[in-house]
Amino acid sequence: MIRYDDFEKVDMRIGTILKAELNPRARKPAYTLTIDFGPLGKKTSSAQITDLYSPDELTGRQVVAVINFPPKKIAGVSSEVLVLGVDGDGGVTLLGPEREVQNGKRIY
Repeated sequence: MIRYDDFEKVDMRIGTILKAELNPRARKPAYTLTIDFGPLGKKTSSAQITDLYSPDELTGRQVVAVINFPPKKIAGVSSEVLVLGVDGDGGVTLLGPEREVQNGKRIY
């Protein structure tokens, strides 16, 4: 069990994917995502979501991401945020808002 104070430390925000490109340096197929978090700026993420999504399907899609982890170097990419999803039978399904919301809005 965690306390609510612990949960509040995880900063989850809404962002819109601006660009998705296959990362040729990744051992497992992965995209390099450029995500717009509105007033928080644009951030990069490495995401192994190639099973269910093409770059065209990802562009313009709003996602939920944790933005307060330290950057991590993954296959040559400085991954600044962790895009959230559910690992299912066919691959990872991304989490996102039911309706379009302003980029940078916090998840509670």
